[in-house]
Amino acid sequence: MNLDAPVSELKGIGKKTEELFNAVGVYTIRDILLYFPRDYISYPDVKDPADLMPGEHAAIFVHISRPPVVNTKSRLKTAILDIGYQNIQLRAIWFHQPYIRSVLKKGQDYILYGRTAEKNGVLYLEQPLIHSPEQYRNLQKTVQPVYQLTKGLGNNIVKKAVDQALSECVSDDEMSSLRDRLPEEILQKHSLCGYAYALQNIHFPIDIEACIEARRRLVFDEFLLFLLQMHLMKEQEEKTANNLVFQEDSILSDIIDRLPYELTGAQRRAMEDVFADLRGPYTMQRLIQGDVGSGKTVIAFSAMLEISKQGYQAAIMAPTDVLARQHATKLAAFCEQMGVDAPVVLLTGSLKAAEKRTALETIRNEKNALIVGTHALFQECVEYASLALVVTDEQHRFGVKQRAGLAEKGELPHYLVMSATPIPRTLAIILYGDLDISVIDEVPAMRLPIKNAVVDPTWRDKAYSFIEKQIAAGHQVYIVCPLVEPSEEMDGENVLEYSKKIRERFQGVANVGMLHGRMKPEEKNAVMEAFLRGETQILVSTTVIEVGVDVPNATVMMIENAERFGLAQLHQLRGRVGRGDAQSYCIFMQGKKANTENERLSILNRSNDGFEIAREDLKLRGPGDFFGIRQSGAFSFQLADVFQDMAMLQKASEEAKEILAADPELAAPEHYMLKKEIRRMAENSYSGERFHI
Repeated sequence: MNLDAPVSELKGIGKKTEELFNAVGVYTIRDILLYFPRDYISYPDVKDPADLMPGEHAAIFVHISRPPVVNTKSRLKTAILDIGYQNIQLRAIWFHQPYIRSVLKKGQDYILYGRTAEKNGVLYLEQPLIHSPEQYRNLQKTVQPVYQLTKGLGNNIVKKAVDQALSECVSDDEMSSLRDRLPEEILQKHSLCGYAYALQNIHFPIDIEACIEARRRLVFDEFLLFLLQMHLMKEQEEKTANNLVFQEDSILSDIIDRLPYELTGAQRRAMEDVFADLRGPYTMQRLIQGDVGSGKTVIAFSAMLEISKQGYQAAIMAPTDVLARQHATKLAAFCEQMGVDAPVVLLTGSLKAAEKRTALETIRNEKNALIVGTHALFQECVEYASLALVVTDEQHRFGVKQRAGLAEKGELPHYLVMSATPIPRTLAIILYGDLDISVIDEVPAMRLPIKNAVVDPTWRDKAYSFIEKQIAAGHQVYIVCPLVEPSEEMDGENVLEYSKKIRERFQGVANVGMLHGRMKPEEKNAVMEAFLRGETQILVSTTVIEVGVDVPNATVMMIENAERFGLAQLHQLRGRVGRGDAQSYCIFMQGKKANTENERLSILNRSNDGFEIAREDLKLRGPGDFFGIRQSGAFSFQLADVFQDMAMLQKASEEAKEILAADPELAAPEHYMLKKEIRRMAENSYSGERFHI
């Protein structure tokens, strides 16, 4: 079967269903085969309702004596079934599914399977699946896939499409569709299953062990193909000669002398690396990796000033409009402090037409301009006079094509990347193999360590009193909530209601701002600018502030329902405070049902070191814990997780080295399928945001 054929070639997929598949990124037969489950259901034995506990997935037997009630007044059109058991208040609830009323027939027996939750003293079975007793007994013999869906695209539709695609590919006489791209020698060496077997058992595993074996093979493929592709791209893009002509001596020593503080040893080493690259024989391609608050920006600004002093342009790209504006203000002050006369230009999407015209004209004419902006920097209308250095801030917020688009604006400019992703150096070397790496693993001495506290809701009044004292001392506060608005589907503090509560609690004491991702860009900018100027003292927000502006006056970060967030995300949020010379604090407020001995929060409570936190996270999660888990961050694969699968990444790295040492061009017959797959990925599938095997 042709893997590049449209998904509509499968039986039962008409134009409407094809559009639904397209909405989740599935266009071809290959896409449907690689549309891996996000989770699995291994159906448990039917449980006595008296033994149900909140937070578990469970199955119960019900006899329908009366049909469910549909709440048509609710915008969710909720179907509710009260299940009558002695001394137990139990309800099954279905959101957006009023038709359930006609599915459950009076007088019939069913098995309901779903997640249990408790709300207002009532135990709920949320969105339970409905089976006849016989169907459920058959399901218990299998492991069933659960796919990421969109409105109108049901799990059964995806399952049928995948099953049909697998069947047709496997029935191919020569098995050419799913022919293995790895040589038999590699499969045996690492005890890996075949590719066709892996695809079959990642979607429809015989059992849990087969699913783990399938995932292990596909994770190895993702890592190996990624590393081989990266190497081949690097070989094709030979080092470019550095054609910049510097007429003056380096200003590095002058910058160090004029700084009002002492650089850390790690900062000095990184600074020396960058300045050596700028005058080296080849254009710089360097990563500066440092924890939040480690002082990466001063290195980038210094490099930009060196370029400007030599008569060339430098540009720095930030992930948000507000952060770009702050960079521009700080860069102008830095120029004045260092005695460098250069125009600082701001270019963002929110500029007014007249401001944008002026900015574009300056970029076009001023050869030593220092340019700060967002993604607007690589628009077609931008013409650079002499772009010689490109700096990307928080580079994982941009795709490869975006970064390349900015780099192409100059004549082979130097390229400097700054990342606050705290991954071990060995992992960074593997994954950033196309960049030279400088690590800043020290925190500036002037910054006091953040004091942490993990507390439960009974401490909230004390936390508010503490916040009031901080505001009275002239400081500011972040409060982060996991939700934007109230949800019937999950408990947790939400920004809309929490902001009202905080305004009432701190009336006459503090002005309160509110920020969340659903606001328009200009609204978000206005809120952040007000907080930056100190006009608001408390900012209630979702995680949109994770990569935010530098507010040295903010000394308290309180995170509600902290147990809901990932370890790395909590550390990034904490990094919003502790940026001034005052003592700062982070309060991790756990939800009502959270375990006070939460191990992840304990790690954050005792350490502010992002690299140590990353190591502990790896130990804590372990390689076996993968169902439903995806690591967010700089590297997003379909199945692989660079932390939990680090052992497999190391094996794939060693294998890639051996393959390339023996066959650098992958020209040998046994590597034909590997090279073919890499070529296909390079042409079609690598967007820079997610790596597709």
